[in-house]
Amino acid sequence: MKILRMGKDVLDRLLVFASLTALLAMILIIIYQVFSRQILHYTPSWAEELSMILFVWVSFLGIAYGFRQKLHIGVSFLVNLFPEKVQDMCDLFAKILVIFFGGVLVYYGWKFTILMGNSTMAGTGLPSSVLYAAMPTAGIFTLLYGIELLFVKGLHQEYNDEIDTEAMEAVKDGEV
Repeated sequence: MKILRMGKDVLDRLLVFASLTALLAMILIIIYQVFSRQILHYTPSWAEELSMILFVWVSFLGIAYGFRQKLHIGVSFLVNLFPEKVQDMCDLFAKILVIFFGGVLVYYGWKFTILMGNSTMAGTGLPSSVLYAAMPTAGIFTLLYGIELLFVKGLHQEYNDEIDTEAMEAVKDGEV
């Protein structure tokens, strides 16, 4: 069990590192593209397409990360009106839907990635499958995190709308 947890931690770190690296690269490419267009009066043909590829990857990996951290929006006000057993059944159903969604991403994302493997993107010359491979990759992470959610109570973070008066006082007093 310890080895499995260590392997999952490595995958978690890989997901976050890949997402943040892609986000940083996308930001730098867009800055370079704007600089080139406005100052050098030259627009590199690859910049827009590469930033689009990175945006798609960051978005799909963000979906998986959102499931890991329980960040996706949940409509719990209706579910909270039910008895606890019904709430637990709704929670289990939602987790099964997450796993199903991950499976759909893997299956159809893989089929689409293979389908697009023979075409190339005009700006970068990369195969189109590089863009679409984000779907099955995010699907694998979503599947793993969905299965992990089966062993955790609740699907969403608890929202607390009460004002933290101590924090507000510290801000007013200039302590923060």
